Parts: sequence; C-alpha cells; structure tokens
Amino acid sequence: MTAISTNPKQWTIGLVGYGEVGRILAEDLRKQDVTIVTYDIKLDGNKAGPLREHARDHGVALAASHTDLAARADFIVSAVTASQAVPVAQACAPAVKKSAFFLDFNSASPGAKQRAAKLIDARGARYVEGAVMTSIPPYRIKVPLLLGGATAGDLAPLLLQLGFDAKVASKELGVASAVKMCRSIMIKGLEAMTIECLTTARAYGVEDAVLASLKETFPSIDWEKQGAYFFQRVIEHGRRRAEEVREVAETVREIGLTPWSAQGTAERQAWVADLADEGLFGTKVTKTFARSPDWRTEADRILAAVKAKKQAS
Repeated sequence: MTAISTNPKQWTIGLVGYGEVGRILAEDLRKQDVTIVTYDIKLDGNKAGPLREHARDHGVALAASHTDLAARADFIVSAVTASQAVPVAQACAPAVKKSAFFLDFNSASPGAKQRAAKLIDARGARYVEGAVMTSIPPYRIKVPLLLGGATAGDLAPLLLQLGFDAKVASKELGVASAVKMCRSIMIKGLEAMTIECLTTARAYGVEDAVLASLKETFPSIDWEKQGAYFFQRVIEHGRRRAEEVREVAETVREIGLTPWSAQGTAERQAWVADLADEGLFGTKVTKTFARSPDWRTEADRILAAVKAKKQAS
C-alpha cells in the first residue's frame, strides 16, 4: 500500500459534506492546487445542481459514495450536520486508507466524537477531532480550530502548511469538543435569546427602550448591528444550529445536568428554520436571503406569521 505523503499539498483531500463549509474549504485548498474530491448526500437528489456547478467551476472531483471518497483520500474532512458525525465515520470506515487522517469538523458531543474515533481508528486510520471556534465565513480556512486526539500533534503542522489556523487542545479525545460545546451554550443561546427578546419587544412597541437599556449595560456591543447579524445567521443556518445545540444538550447530559437552556435554544433555532423552510424570509440560495440589515424587517415577518397562525387556530 502506498504510504501517505509527508507533504500535505500532495494529498488527495476528501471533503464529506459540500455545504457552506465544504465549499469554502474546497475553494481555499484549490487555490493551492491541492487535489480535492467530495461527496454529499445532496449530490444524489434534486438539489444537486448548484453543488455540481460549484465543483465543476473549482475543479473538485465528485465521489460516488462515502466509501468511494474514503478509498481515494489521504486526508478526510467530515463537515456535515452534527447528527451525522458518527454515521459518516461509520460509512467511511470500511474503505479508509491505513494511516490516513480523518478530521471530524462536526459540532458533536465529546461522546459522539469518541464513538466516531473508534470506528476510524479500528481500520488503522488516524482520527482527529476538530472544534471550530467561531463562524467560518469571515475567516474561511483560517478559522480558529482546536484539535484533539492521540495523533492531533502529527496533523497540526500539516494543517498549518495547508493554511489552517489549527492548534492542539489535548491528546485526549473530547476536550476540544467540550470547549466548542460549552461555548455554543452561550453563543447559540445568545442568538436565540436575541431573536426572542427583540421580536417580543417589537410586538409591544418597546424595542427602542430595550435596545437603549442593553446598550447601557453592555456599551461595547452595537445591538442594532448584532441583532441583525443574529437574525441573519439563524434564518440561514437555524437547522444546522439546532442540530448542533442538541449535541450541546447531550454534552450537558453526559455530565449529569439537565440542559434546560440548551434545549430551549435548540427549539427556537429549529422554529426559525421551519419558518425559513416555509418561505417566510424569501427564497433560499438567493443573494438577498437572510441579508436584511435591519432585524425589524425579519421580526415583522415573524410576528405576521405568528398572528396568522393564531387566527387560523
């Protein structure tokens, strides 16, 4: 069997998941002339068109399945929804190359990462957990990334050569994910609370007073701009965020606490995602979708939908 090159730019990199994250990584890696192959379950459905077009435009090869990708890749990045972290590892494991690195980019609980690791490591490959510590689009490939696992120290310098901003959090699996999950209790919770707070304030006509009070308590935050950003992100990515926060809740349960806050956050994120799926905020995958600079526009849409459903019941 051919050994994995010590030069990461000579690797074939497999991206499992060709959503926002996968496409960003593909673009930045292809700029370095790195060979990329990808697989996404959406490639087999009626939403495949834009993904296939993007792959063609950027010189990304399409795999036929998880096992096809795993058999071709020297380094696999799993960037799917949180609930699919373990299933993807299970699907790739039968064909993964010995000594290949498998970087789990997913926002899953420490327990889920440990289960995925067992599947990959049992095949002689090298599982490394990754915890993405902030929103990817502004940073792209240089998003702060914490690594964990026995071979994280081997992968870290290779990732740096590829342009990642990666550092080792621990040789113990689960530590990097715990940092990410605990952070998400706060960050994703703030998103959900801001939408609930400002939409309710808008309904009562007291949003200006509420914003003034928040500004007084937290003077370093531009609440108008932050509110708009939170609405944008949840409207566009609420489904993925809800799945992540359900993993956050599982992380809390794993230590014996009841995740009351995380559960509520997941429900609010999923609720906004449902409204987005119904077309309340416009047509998805258009340039104007979830890009309103004024949170009031989206709050008014939510309030109109709530009123209509109340009248219909």
